[in-house]
Amino acid sequence: MKQLAVLRSPIGQALSPVLHRAAYQALGLDWTYEARDCTPDRLGSFLASLDDTWAGLSLTMPLKRTVVPLLDRASDTVVRIGAANTVVVTDGRLIGENTDLYGMVQALREGGVTAAADVTVLGAGATACTALAAARELGCDQATVIARDVRRARATLESTGERIGIRVRIEPWAAAVDHLSAGLVVSALPPSVADALAPLWTRTRAIGTLMDVVYRPWPTALGHAAEVAGRRVVGGLPMLVHQAARQITLQTGQLTPPIGKMLHAATAALA
Repeated sequence: MKQLAVLRSPIGQALSPVLHRAAYQALGLDWTYEARDCTPDRLGSFLASLDDTWAGLSLTMPLKRTVVPLLDRASDTVVRIGAANTVVVTDGRLIGENTDLYGMVQALREGGVTAAADVTVLGAGATACTALAAARELGCDQATVIARDVRRARATLESTGERIGIRVRIEPWAAAVDHLSAGLVVSALPPSVADALAPLWTRTRAIGTLMDVVYRPWPTALGHAAEVAGRRVVGGLPMLVHQAARQITLQTGQLTPPIGKMLHAATAALA
């Protein structure tokens, strides 16, 4: 039997165990997947304690960035984005991957977004870096980031943009109204943080797509307002399911995770 876990703090109501357990059951794997509380200062000792019963880990912020220098090997995606949400344990080695990018791109494509020339990202954390990488994969070569702390955002996002190959323009929070008319807007903010921007949709052209990475609660105030304004809206649950499915492929070697059953289990848990 192999064991896996999602690491976060506070642990809260993590949905990852629901997704992974549903997949393991469908695949006939007698594996375990738990939610573990782990702060950045304890991550190193936790990783050092892993034995050969461990197959991998899922990570949430701020551990996605903390883990990078602790890895034995990091994928090109991790290097470009600067964050890893996935660890695969192989022969005692820790292999880092970022499946958030895969999940975001898949969710957008399912939502009808196959190309993006004009992108605005709300937020400046690790998920914003993923959004910039997704924009690049969809063909965008310049994006605007709306940040609550412009100075802090410049310290991370400009170098990330260079690695990804996308030009990044960083604007303050007060400038959001001027950039919500982009063809694709990605809210990479935690739950409720973007609620204050919801009324601004009535002042922008009702075209394009909003992707809000939040999945609980849903719909968010931002998502609801965008939909009322005529925008296509993609929620965070499809992204979560697709990134988890990619994790399962990497950690189990199973090429076809049961995405339908995973989505059904997640929807039931959220209800």
